[in-house]
Amino acid sequence: MQNNQMKRICCSYVGHNKLFIDRYLKGDIELEYVPQGTLAERMRAGGAGIPAFYTATAYGTQRQTGGQIIKYNKDGTPAIVSEPKETRCFNGRWYVLEETVRPDFAVVKAAKADKSGNLVFRGTARNFNGPAAQCGKIVIAEVEELVENGEIHPDEVHLPGVYVNRIVHVPRYDIPIEQRTVSGATTGKKVDVNSPRQLIARRAALEFADGMYVNLGIGIPTEAANYIPQGVSVTLQSENGLLGMGPFPSEDKVHADWINAGKQTISFLPGASCFDSSQSFAMIRGGHMNLTMLGALEVASNGDLANWGIPGKLVKGPGGAMDLVASGSRVVITMSHTSKNGDPKILTACALPLTGRQCVGRIITEKAVFDVVDGQLVLKELAEGVTVDDVKKCTGAPFHVDNVKPMPYAPAAQ
Repeated sequence: MQNNQMKRICCSYVGHNKLFIDRYLKGDIELEYVPQGTLAERMRAGGAGIPAFYTATAYGTQRQTGGQIIKYNKDGTPAIVSEPKETRCFNGRWYVLEETVRPDFAVVKAAKADKSGNLVFRGTARNFNGPAAQCGKIVIAEVEELVENGEIHPDEVHLPGVYVNRIVHVPRYDIPIEQRTVSGATTGKKVDVNSPRQLIARRAALEFADGMYVNLGIGIPTEAANYIPQGVSVTLQSENGLLGMGPFPSEDKVHADWINAGKQTISFLPGASCFDSSQSFAMIRGGHMNLTMLGALEVASNGDLANWGIPGKLVKGPGGAMDLVASGSRVVITMSHTSKNGDPKILTACALPLTGRQCVGRIITEKAVFDVVDGQLVLKELAEGVTVDDVKKCTGAPFHVDNVKPMPYAPAAQ
C-alpha cells in the first residue's frame, strides 16, 4: 500500500488505517465496501462451489442501489461508482444477489497444524481464516506450531487439511494489540455516571432482558453492558466469533487472539463458544440474536439508519452493521441527540448513506426515548428537566407525543 502496489481492496471495515484512507481519498486505490457477513458468506459459498446467493443484508443501501464511490479522481470527484445489484422478492421480503469469490491465493494464520494440513485456531483469531481458506485456490497457512500426524485429534480439527496447500512454520511472535483493555485499568479520570454519555448507557441497559442473546456495537452500546441490572443475565455475541463474551481481562490474561469486534482485549464466560465469521453471521442473519444495539450518525423518522460513513470525510465502513439491522432482531440506537455542531441527528430522511431501511425500533438519547411505530416517530420518555418543546427544537423530524414518562436509568453501581 505504501508503494502503491495495490489496485483494489474489498473489505468491510477500514477503521483507523490512516494510510489506507489517505490513499483512497487521493484516488490512488479502489475501495469496495462489503457488509461483513456478506463478505464472509461470499468466501464460504465460493469455496463450496456456489456462484451466488441472495441476502436481505444491504437492501435499499448503496451496496444494492449503486452509487458507492469506489475510486476518486485527484480533484476529489468520483471516478468509479458501484452499479446496482439484482434483487428478488421471497415471501414478501426483498433480497440482494451477491456473487461469491474464488481468489487465486488465500493466506491464513493458525495456532497449530499437522503435516496433513489440518489446522487449529485459537480464540477469536478464527474469524475470517476459515472462510478464506475455504475459498482460496491455493491456500498458504502460517502456523505457530507444526506437529506430526496423529498429534491433533480429529475432534479438535477446526479446518481439514483438504483446504490447505502450503504450510509456513513461524514460531510464535508478539502480535500488536490495537486496543489493550484490561479490568481495573484507570486513566486517572473517574467515570461520571451522570454525564450525558453514561446516562444514555444506563437507560440503554434497561433494554436487556434475562436470557437474551445480544450484539452490542462499539461505543455507548458496549458501555451499556457495565450497567446490566442485577438478576438479568444476557449472552453477548462478538461478531468476529465469540458467544459468551466476558469483561475485560486482567493484565496477565491479555492475549491478541482474544479480542472483540472493536479490537479490544476481552475474556469469556463459562458456557462460551468460538466459531468463524461465516457461522457468526449465520447466527445474525438467521435471526438468532434477540437484540442489536448500535450507535448512529443519523436516524430517520421512519426507522432508516445511517451509521457507517460520510462521503469524502469519514471512511470507516459498515462492518457487520448492515447484517445486524437486516436480521429481524430488535434494533435499539444509542446516540447523542445532536452532532457536535448542534445539528439534529434525528431527521425526516437520512442525508448520509444508509446502513438499513426501516430497521430501527427505538432511539435513546440524553434527552429522550423515541419508538418508531408504523413508520412514524413517537416520543415515549423525557430526561429530567427536558420538555417536549426542548426536544422539538433539536429534532429534525416531526413526532407524536404518546403518554410520555420520565426516563428511568439502571443503577450506577453494579
